[in-house]
Amino acid sequence: MNRLIRPESIDRIVKSSVETMLHLNGQLSVDELSEHLNINRRQLERKFSSVIGLSPKKLSRIIRLQATLKMIANKEFASLTSVAYEGYYYDQAHFIKDFKEFTGISPKKFYASSLKMSSLFLETE
Repeated sequence: MNRLIRPESIDRIVKSSVETMLHLNGQLSVDELSEHLNINRRQLERKFSSVIGLSPKKLSRIIRLQATLKMIANKEFASLTSVAYEGYYYDQAHFIKDFKEFTGISPKKFYASSLKMSSLFLETE
């Protein structure tokens, strides 16, 4: 374990890729990422697979969903449809599909349960 967490054992390309993905909230295609890092797409995918255990595309999707979950948590939206578009999803169906895949529930159910939880902490007079 100690050898794995040493800075020299962390692949600099993977580290740079993850930092870029986080900075852009997952809004970068794998082709754009590989071009930005000046590495072949297949090489990048192999590095991700061996170091992280996920493809760059999957990690990017997770990061994008995390950014939209932050919008929901901070109530920075007018509707769930606007969350989908502000999160750079192609359409609402695309957002719902990703949301269900990673959370196991629909955005509507998630938001409704989030409202119920927050109402428990509101003061009543």
